Amino acid sequence: PLARTPPGAFLRLILEAAESDLAPVPLLALLKHPLAAGGLSPEMFRARARRLERKILGPRPAPGFRGLRAALGGEEAELGDFVERLETALLPLLDLFAADAVPLSRLVAAHIRAAERLAESDRESGAKRLWSEAAGEAAARFCHDLIEAAADFPPLPGRHYPALFGALAAGAVVRPLFGRHPRLFIWGLLEARLQQADLLVLGGLNEGTWPAAAEHDPWMSRAMRQHFGLSSPERAIGLAAHDFAQAFGAPQVALTRAARREGVPTVPSRWLLRLDAVLRALRLEIRAQETIEEAARLIDEPTEPPPRPAAPACPPLAARPRRLSVTEIETWLKDPYAIYARHVLDLKALDELDADPGRAELGTIIHGALDEFLKLYPRELPAEAEAELLRIGRECFGALLSRPGVWAFWWPRFERIVRWLVGEERSYRRGLEESLSERRGSLLLSAPGGPFTLTAKADRIDRLKEGGFAIIDYKTGLLPSKREIAAGFAPQLPLEGAILRAGGFEGLKGAPSALEYWRLGQGERAGERVRIDDGNPAVLIDDSLHRLERLIARFDDPSTPYLAVPWVRRAPRYSDYRHLERVEESGLEE
Repeated sequence: PLARTPPGAFLRLILEAAESDLAPVPLLALLKHPLAAGGLSPEMFRARARRLERKILGPRPAPGFRGLRAALGGEEAELGDFVERLETALLPLLDLFAADAVPLSRLVAAHIRAAERLAESDRESGAKRLWSEAAGEAAARFCHDLIEAAADFPPLPGRHYPALFGALAAGAVVRPLFGRHPRLFIWGLLEARLQQADLLVLGGLNEGTWPAAAEHDPWMSRAMRQHFGLSSPERAIGLAAHDFAQAFGAPQVALTRAARREGVPTVPSRWLLRLDAVLRALRLEIRAQETIEEAARLIDEPTEPPPRPAAPACPPLAARPRRLSVTEIETWLKDPYAIYARHVLDLKALDELDADPGRAELGTIIHGALDEFLKLYPRELPAEAEAELLRIGRECFGALLSRPGVWAFWWPRFERIVRWLVGEERSYRRGLEESLSERRGSLLLSAPGGPFTLTAKADRIDRLKEGGFAIIDYKTGLLPSKREIAAGFAPQLPLEGAILRAGGFEGLKGAPSALEYWRLGQGERAGERVRIDDGNPAVLIDDSLHRLERLIARFDDPSTPYLAVPWVRRAPRYSDYRHLERVEESGLEE
């Protein structure tokens, strides 16, 4: 089929990318096609396509070339030039897709021009690369015939052209002018009737393929077909049986079929089932089948001993991290291997392509909206605080509000959070002098392996009128339990308190008076304030800081390994490095 050849697939991918308004998956499928070059060398074009891919990972950017440029952020000049090349090739076709009535000839011509411009390399023209060899010539003939036939076709909406092109191209086939092999031929049933070969391979011997399923006429019954002199649906099955009987009479025959089709088990052809019945009646063995089944069993039998557990990760002291954030300290306690993979091996998980926004994106958006709101109104709330926070939220959600799931589920949740938050702020700010949002800080600790820097970015630090500070962390996910906090496995807020007490936050120094989590958008409740210090933050801060110093000293010993999940009950809910840790293989999850 033409659609399965490189030129046919390239023409189809151009339409899919344009129809989706440059959605990431169809766009990258087009850019990574071997024929795509855009006036550059194919190697350079693919390298820039990979760089573009990393820029648009995660949730889908805004539609069109404007969305691509927004995803780049104006930082990469080479990628900006790359997007301009794509725009030169594809924008005329995208404009036609937006029109309500376009002559078919204009659509085909714009389609061909886009394909030739995108196929052009630094050494060859797009026409030469696209329309060469048997597949290219077949594609050129098909497009030529389509342009000639378009004169009698009425104007159509541009967005309907991809479906029309796909339906018309489905019947086009490519036949090589010369055989691929001097002794190998691929024949259809009609061709095989007129030919002879030393070895004949019969393929596709499955019900529904050979023979094909009997077609059901939705307009004429069997009696009506017989009255009009039309053949019955079963006649095609009889012809298939005739073809099989003729081919089966060859001197040497190989009968083959696919055991599965698209992952689903298939039913053997009725010809094979009847042959099996005859062979069993004659008590003949099918040795070839037994040999194949035996070979299939051997695939699952290990020829080597099972792999041993992974060697412990013990990098030298010079390679071990000397700077971690307060959130990474919790990871260090629960999953040291994740710190090793991130900071020693420098492995970072990439987002999925065109991923649906998840809870992490929701948390980022809510944090961004509250940060901007607090920076605008650090002391007194505005008169229309709820409306103002909703306005900021719409700006932070941005293009994500165009997604039905975000609009239907996330935005109503954000509205509930805003109502709860504004009501809570009105009473809370009576004892508040000033709110400071997204403050960065650090604390230098002495350790056996040398100075160790603890960093933090506090969601919110409030200066209280009665003196002291309140450190608040917004949580859109699950809160740590009181048992985890008491055991030192959730030290984020206490360590931020230690940094504040030491004057590590710029312009701030003092003893924290309260450590609180503000839980937002969980369950039926829109919000909840949870204080974790039991009225005495100093004790919790001192305990967490002492535990951290002991942890640093232990890992400053080069013989201390970065284990995967030292305590199974304290394992993190999610880890980017679980597949590298081989936790299931080692049986730690049992």
